[in-house]
Amino acid sequence: MGTGEAFLFWVCGTLMVLGALGLVFSKRAVYAALSMALTMIVLGIVYIAQGAEFLGLVHIFVYTGAVMMLFLFVVMLVGVDSSESMVDTLKGHKWVSLIVGIGLAALLISSIAAASFGPAPPISQMNAEGNVTGLAYLIYGRYMWLFQMTAMLLIVAAIAAMVLGHRERLLPKPTQKEWSERRVRENRFVAGLPAPGVYARHNAVDTPALLPDGKPSELSVSRVLAARQQIQLPDDYTAADDEITREIEEGSQR
Repeated sequence: MGTGEAFLFWVCGTLMVLGALGLVFSKRAVYAALSMALTMIVLGIVYIAQGAEFLGLVHIFVYTGAVMMLFLFVVMLVGVDSSESMVDTLKGHKWVSLIVGIGLAALLISSIAAASFGPAPPISQMNAEGNVTGLAYLIYGRYMWLFQMTAMLLIVAAIAAMVLGHRERLLPKPTQKEWSERRVRENRFVAGLPAPGVYARHNAVDTPALLPDGKPSELSVSRVLAARQQIQLPDDYTAADDEITREIEEGSQR
């Protein structure tokens, strides 16, 4: 290993470890997705540096450019202020998951301990028929069974995430009549909640609901916009008019 290759490995390895730690310990899903995208991009650079140009480019374009961007789009579409559910929808799945995880960890450790790696052939020999041809021969030839098992594992993981993320309703959904009776009984929002809206720079239908004293109602502002700090207060646009009015009044008093 040359000096340049060793330097690239340590720099890229450090970035990948930091990105993986950010993926694991980030509390926000958006930050976790960005950390994973960083790890995938740097891993693609390592592939390219090792002579696997096709694998590195596909890794960046497909995983980082398509899969992760789709994930970010779904996260932003669903919202960033949704609280996590603490209801256990599947009874006893934690203990089963713990036992299966320990078994898989033991199997992985024993397999790695028993593995033996011979000297790797030179890159020119591996890419003698082309990088794409060599990769296709390994995936759909020598490692066909492992490739199919990995695909099946990803499908099972996706289905498991949907099942675990499902929130089962413990009580029946209240009807419109029950909601009305509850508002009257508690004497809160008897006339109903204000229509949802957002602040606008002009007089439009997307302005917030107004209270009897003319102030905007905070209940009519989207919680997602509040969580993203994308709310623009109307005072920012009326400050200039108020300053002009103040100068005119001071000039008339003089």
